[in-house]
Amino acid sequence: MAFLKVPVPERDGCVFVDSVFPVLLGKFDLRRYFVAPQKDTLLTNLQKKLSNVKTHDLRILSVDPHLKDGGVFVKFKYKASGAEEPALNVIEESLRQEARMNGGIATWLGPRTPNVWLVKGSPWTEDIIGRSASGILKVSFEGPDVPEETLYRLFRPYGRIEELTQPTPVPAGMQRFSTIHFNRIHSATVARNVIYGLQVPTSGGPTRLRISYTSPIEAHVIRDWITNHPKIFLPVLFFLLGTLTYTIFDPIRILMVEAKLLDWFDLKEFKVYKWLRANTLERIYSKSEAPPVDKQIWKEREDAERAIQTYLSDLPSTVTFVHGPQGSGKSTMIASALKSAERKSLVIDCRELSKASSDAQLVAGLAKQTGYWPIFSFLNSLNNLIDLASVGVIGQKAGLSRSVDEQLQQILDTVALALRNVSDKQHKAITKKIKAKERERPTDQLDKKASQREESLNEKANTPPDADQKQAQKPSLTDSGRKKENEGNEIQAVEALPIVVIRNFAGKTAREDLLNGLAQWAAKLAENQIAHVIVISDNRENSKKVAKALQSKPLNFVALYDADETSALAFVQEKLHEADVDVTLSREEKTYVQRLGGRSVDLESLINKVRSGMGVKEAVEDIVNRGVGELRKNAFGDDAEDAKNFPWTRGQAWTLLNLLSRNPEVPYHQILVDYPFKGDDSPLRSMEHAELITIATRDGLPTIIRPGKPVYRWVFERLVNDPIFRATQEIEFNNRLVSIAETTIQSCEEELLKLVEIGKNGPSTWLTEDPSSRRSRYLLKKMMESERKLEALERKNAELKKTLSKLS
Repeated sequence: MAFLKVPVPERDGCVFVDSVFPVLLGKFDLRRYFVAPQKDTLLTNLQKKLSNVKTHDLRILSVDPHLKDGGVFVKFKYKASGAEEPALNVIEESLRQEARMNGGIATWLGPRTPNVWLVKGSPWTEDIIGRSASGILKVSFEGPDVPEETLYRLFRPYGRIEELTQPTPVPAGMQRFSTIHFNRIHSATVARNVIYGLQVPTSGGPTRLRISYTSPIEAHVIRDWITNHPKIFLPVLFFLLGTLTYTIFDPIRILMVEAKLLDWFDLKEFKVYKWLRANTLERIYSKSEAPPVDKQIWKEREDAERAIQTYLSDLPSTVTFVHGPQGSGKSTMIASALKSAERKSLVIDCRELSKASSDAQLVAGLAKQTGYWPIFSFLNSLNNLIDLASVGVIGQKAGLSRSVDEQLQQILDTVALALRNVSDKQHKAITKKIKAKERERPTDQLDKKASQREESLNEKANTPPDADQKQAQKPSLTDSGRKKENEGNEIQAVEALPIVVIRNFAGKTAREDLLNGLAQWAAKLAENQIAHVIVISDNRENSKKVAKALQSKPLNFVALYDADETSALAFVQEKLHEADVDVTLSREEKTYVQRLGGRSVDLESLINKVRSGMGVKEAVEDIVNRGVGELRKNAFGDDAEDAKNFPWTRGQAWTLLNLLSRNPEVPYHQILVDYPFKGDDSPLRSMEHAELITIATRDGLPTIIRPGKPVYRWVFERLVNDPIFRATQEIEFNNRLVSIAETTIQSCEEELLKLVEIGKNGPSTWLTEDPSSRRSRYLLKKMMESERKLEALERKNAELKKTLSKLS
């Protein structure tokens, strides 16, 4: 009896081959474009390779790539007479062995050995761009919850699990889920593609697993954390911003300040520009030589310039304060000294900075003058708003906004670092030039030095032993050489130092915070020998801020005064000659020019008026008349209400004007003794600050008072000789003296009445003098003097009033 052969049923299966393509990590992953051209080749090679397996009559049906997850689904048919699971496990192992044999399988990175995984669920090859692979899988349950142990057994074969969460309560209508954290994205992609759609039996019935990727950070989690923890986030944010500024912007700012000092961006310093100019413009247009300048014009500045050069020739230990009236040539003298020094310089003009209408413009102005860049002035108001908002959020300021003093100090500190870097670079450049010159010395000089050295060695060898002690007492050549070397190094260090010039220090409208910051900064530069500092001001009193900053060392004062009459005449004649104005000054005209003194501002005004066609006498009279109007307004005010705003009284101004109209100078301390000053020198200082007078000093102490400008002497005389003005001022001044005399008489009368009572009750004797009687005689004498003065003042006022009525 023949046995019938039972046909073996053919069944379907699927495996997932990983690592054939790259796992795409986002929509901007550019690797997909490198893989696209070789996709078909890789799939063909994979199908040929796996077709070699014939276990259970295996027949490959298709290869479906899943490019997002980097793998390929391989669908096949096989024959198995028993259970499916053992047969599929055998097929899976056979495919793995085939993939490992003969160098592996061709992948996007070349021949490699990918792994083969049996697909247990129903694969879903979606290509949604917004869903990229991650190491976290969200396993949703269509049915009862799957126990944690079951999930672990299902997912553990595909990689190490870092975290596995239990299902959490969810709103009604939504599926419960668990989250599985793999330590590798590759493990998560394999698990997701192999297990997706698997039905897991549970106590409550079968549950279908739906698996999706979950981003490591949930949506809005950062925003929510920042909102809930502002006291932690805001300080950390501002610290990071400050660190970013310090590490990135500060080095750039130091470099930009160095560029300004070293003229890196100055087109005229480029060699190409110099060559083009020398070979084009200068060949076509010959440069006219400047007319010779009469040295007599500048002889008043020679001593001051010599003092500046002396200061610049040594290492700085203090600040040089150059003071003199406006128009005395301070800027010209400093420019000449800087030109002769041939060193890098930085100029800060306080007058330009004082024109700033806001704090932001002040900071931007200082940054522009020093080369400090970049600066974000527009962020100041934004920082203030952030501080106000932070007060409402965390109860205190965030500290992002800074005061003007702090911003100015930051700029100055950065400039100080740049100045030190410039000094180091200049020192290296000077040393390099000296070494280059030494290499270029002629060889005969070297031979001469060698012969001198040989002669000295022979002389030393022939010296008797008893002369060694005498020779030891003399300075050796090496010591003198070291001394010269040290002196040379010191000279190089001085020449390498930059020069900082602060102009118009303590102007009339300058801000105190700016001046104090500059004074402290100047003192630090000088004390640390970073740079030579020269401060220029119109008034010596303005040096107090700098002297206060330099507590341990005195300032180096350099004073500039007006030129003498001879120099003033030479200056006017020279300037008129340069302007092609043929004017021969007569003796009378020279006398009128001498009225202007040596103040260059007034002399320049005279020259401009003469150029426009005015005569010398007429021009001087116009300058004097203009000074009369300015002085009347600036010293006495337009009315009594306006005069109250001055730090001096009309009587004090009138006293000085009256004295200086008759004398070129008056003693300082003599003015303070009598009325109306009575020992108070603050009005004098204020008038000096207003440039009405000039106080000369000797050994640092005030000694003489002069007019604020030489022409003021004639202005004072013109103003004092005005009968109406003189009468009104003297009447007002005399009225104050009358009030003082009346007060003195009244106080004497009251005291005499008390002395009468004392004389009645006290003992009296003819042998000794009564103290009350002696005091009475003194009071009577004083009262008589005040009475005579009072009567004289009233008579004088009566005469002045008659004069006023006649003039009216």
